[in-house]
Parts: sequence; structure tokens; C-alpha cells
Amino acid sequence: MEYDDMLNRAVEEAPDVHRRESRFEVPDVDVRLEGNVTVFENFRAVADTLGREPADLLQFLQGELGTAAHIDERGRARLTGEFKSDRVADAVDAYTESYVVCPECGLPDTRRVTENGTEMLKCDACGALSAPGA
Repeated sequence: MEYDDMLNRAVEEAPDVHRRESRFEVPDVDVRLEGNVTVFENFRAVADTLGREPADLLQFLQGELGTAAHIDERGRARLTGEFKSDRVADAVDAYTESYVVCPECGLPDTRRVTENGTEMLKCDACGALSAPGA
């Protein structure tokens, strides 16, 4: 059997593979205004989905949104100022791209590690070691 014949046969017999939905979906942000404070209702669920400490996510949001914030007793983030859900969602997306998703393989299977005193992202899927935000 010729190579081309074998290749054609393999292609014909290969199962159809359809791109499936990503197994990693960050919940939509749920924010509401309470006076001059924006309450990020599902903050804890978002941090849990990202697999990161809530304090780390909160620190990033404070810098990205230019505001002060704290986590209340119910696990909600309370952001000083009025922020629309789109703006908070954009900040969460920026955090996800910089500190969760592997820049090499695009999977969210990363964890924060310290290498020689420098914080890095270690991907458990592909083994890549990269600087956050790279």
C-alpha cells in the first residue's frame, strides 16, 4: 500500500472531532451599587473558579480600577466608588489573562510559584514556567 493511500484511509477512518466548549468558564460578574460603594456579589465564586486567593484578586482589582476595596464577612468585594459591571468584568478578564491562563498553551492549569525569589506561573498542563503578565 502506498503512503498516500494509507494517509487517505486514515483521514477517512478518523472520527470527526468537533471543538468543544472550554471547561474553564469564569462566572459573569454580579455587581450592584450600594451608595457610593460597588458590591461585587460573587467575588468569592470568581476567585474560586480562577483558583487564586481572593486577596490576590482584590489587590489586582484595586490597582486596575484605581480604588480602595475590602472583602466583607460574606465574601463579597466592596469597591469604593461606582463601577459598571463591564468595567469590573474587564478587570477580572485582565487578571485572568495575566495571572491564570498559561501564555504557552492557553490553559488555566497554572499555579503561582516562587523561583529564585521571583513570582512565576507554573503550568501543570504543559510544564511552562513564565512571568505573570508575560
